[in-house]
Amino acid sequence: MNKRELLRWIVAGGAMGASGIVSRALAKGDIPPGVHKLDGTLRVNGVDARVGTPVQVGDRLATGPKSEAVVVLGKDAFLLRSGTVIEFKGEQGVLRELLVATGDLLSVFSKKPLAIKAASASIGIRGTGAYIEVLASEVYFCLCYGEALIAGPNMADKLVKTSHHEQPLLIRMDGSNMRADAGPFRNHTDAELVMLEALVGREPPFVKDGVYPSGKY
Repeated sequence: MNKRELLRWIVAGGAMGASGIVSRALAKGDIPPGVHKLDGTLRVNGVDARVGTPVQVGDRLATGPKSEAVVVLGKDAFLLRSGTVIEFKGEQGVLRELLVATGDLLSVFSKKPLAIKAASASIGIRGTGAYIEVLASEVYFCLCYGEALIAGPNMADKLVKTSHHEQPLLIRMDGSNMRADAGPFRNHTDAELVMLEALVGREPPFVKDGVYPSGKY
């Protein structure tokens, strides 16, 4: 499939209920920054948001129970599931740091240096797709594709390179020491990644490599 055929496939299949978003992307070829899908509730800086609400660097976003939101910020795109709280930090309108306080977040990023902070973990990335769950006892991190450097208290920096979800990790504190152990693949899909990348005019590398749709993820 070429890119347009892939997008039409998502629309036809209703992947993540994103047909409206992808239809607009196909029609316009571009998506402005802001909230582009919302099921349930989302608050931006403590104020109720809706589809079309703008977002920018410096904003704090929080989804409510049984909620899901898709947000675009520049050339980065995000899928926030219920109970997720994140904050965008940067300078001159460019995202440089993403704080994930709690919840489940799937993100795709343009090729720029960026740090993700989740509990005690600091994850340096550049132009990747990644899924994070911040729980009370652990941080689940799947580098869907790209390269990441994971750092934390009393742990040697861990370099991760993937092309298709090869190294999911469970990041935990063991006393005063952080550990990053192998974990399962869970709770996100290739279709969601394709949708997010399409919103910012890109496609995941596994599409270029011809391994999608595979039926595996």
